[in-house]
Amino acid sequence: MNVRENWRVVLLVLFTLASAGILFGPFVAAQATGGDARPVSLDYGLQLSGGTQIRAPLVGMTATDVEFTQNTSFPEKRQAIANELGLEPSQVRLSAGGGQRQGQTQAQSGNTIEVFSKNVTRAEFATALQNNGFDVSQDQIRDGVTAQTRETVVNVLSDKINEGGISGGNVKTAAAGSEYFIVVEVPNAGEQEVKDLISGTGRVQIVAHYPVQENGTTVYRQTPLLNNSDFTDIGAAQQADPQSGIDQPHVPVAIRQDGSAERYSQRLQDFGFTREGIGSCPPNADRNPDNATGYCLYTVQNGRVVYAASMGQQLAQSMENGDFAQSPSFVMTTTNISEAQQLAVNLRAGSIPTELNFTAGTTYTLLPSVAERFKLFSLIAGLVAYLAVSGVVFLRYGSPRVAVPMLATAAAEVFLLLGFASAIGLALDLSHIAGFIAVIGTGVDDLIIIADEILQEGKVATGKVFQSRFKKAFWVIGAAAATTILAMSPLTVLSLGDLTGFAIVTIVGVLLGVLVTRPAYGDILRNLMLSEEERERYTEQ
Repeated sequence: MNVRENWRVVLLVLFTLASAGILFGPFVAAQATGGDARPVSLDYGLQLSGGTQIRAPLVGMTATDVEFTQNTSFPEKRQAIANELGLEPSQVRLSAGGGQRQGQTQAQSGNTIEVFSKNVTRAEFATALQNNGFDVSQDQIRDGVTAQTRETVVNVLSDKINEGGISGGNVKTAAAGSEYFIVVEVPNAGEQEVKDLISGTGRVQIVAHYPVQENGTTVYRQTPLLNNSDFTDIGAAQQADPQSGIDQPHVPVAIRQDGSAERYSQRLQDFGFTREGIGSCPPNADRNPDNATGYCLYTVQNGRVVYAASMGQQLAQSMENGDFAQSPSFVMTTTNISEAQQLAVNLRAGSIPTELNFTAGTTYTLLPSVAERFKLFSLIAGLVAYLAVSGVVFLRYGSPRVAVPMLATAAAEVFLLLGFASAIGLALDLSHIAGFIAVIGTGVDDLIIIADEILQEGKVATGKVFQSRFKKAFWVIGAAAATTILAMSPLTVLSLGDLTGFAIVTIVGVLLGVLVTRPAYGDILRNLMLSEEERERYTEQ
């Protein structure tokens, strides 16, 4: 075969081999090395593998069109509003919209203040804002959070699912009227497992609990020292290792050397942890952390103390002599391995500003046995569609020389789509299967247009005749492809659920067809229709 003459066929073969490597390569490699992998490297979504979907709004309220001035100090106002409502500063967020100029005091449509709590009413929120100098009425306050907050939550929860070792998980937003929801889909996972993974804000803190003298009496203070953003080099959750002196499940971590490690060390020295506080945290202090005595370092996750630790002699000495600031590594301990695993996930993925309101949402769980039936029926539907198209093609042309390459090219197109899905980690659901079936139909339809245009206008005597007819057919196919892509494009960006998956597969299938498989079929048909002498003459041209 002349490669120069049939480069489009060569390109199709190369794409097919690449898809085969993507789909079957991991399994072959695992078999060679004694590892474990699925026979076909495809991820399946909820509908084809079973699992859990949780759809819930975010906890919070938003005050809109808030008036900010040049002198508005966001940290001070956030702290003041939080104190007024009895919240932590992290539960209040001020965001300035675009277009505000220096000295401008008029309200901006993009200026918002959010509060993330179930225990604050609109009236209380409005009062707190008014007491802090903001002219805000209850009519300006709505339930829900801003688009920026929703985007942050989607990104962090996606990272959490990935860090949790779950493939095929998906997090997105969905709208119902003026209300927005976060939709979390996790294949092969039960309801409680998913809720444990995404519940709370994922906020991790190291909190110092220590005594101080006030008016001649001893009182205890709790001061947050570190949070998620201060940690780096986060290791995997590990079981207790008595030989190393670690008697509890733990996560190895390090503190960022951007000033965080120095501040952490200095504050612990100032509070007395490195002197009288060494080894003074009582056993089981985490069970009643507010009333514990001594000096304790609390590991706090989602607002709950999961472990209380004492300052060790060696760690205290390294802080006193400055060695700790140069190499700020230590372990964060928990009471069990599941808490350690969740701690590691939260540290890597980060925290979200607010949590999901499960009570106002819905949960949908699909059993794996039902999903397996869906998978089988999807395969049967695809085969039936392909066989039906094959029958029509053979009846139409009655010649295997034309029909077989056409059907093989259509099958190659689906195979390339599967390789694409595997390469980008697309979790296949029923909507994607519908897209595959649509691609089979539209693909064969285009191939029929090519064959009819070339064969139905008389004998193909020369390469010029073939090329003229093929170009004419390809213009029709190109116009149809452009129309399909334009029609499907809005579905890829709108929050329309399963229609998005259908549109993505259809568009990619059309592009693969126009750019790869249709031209390759044209080369195959030319080799079948032209004599060897005409093919050589065509190549010379």
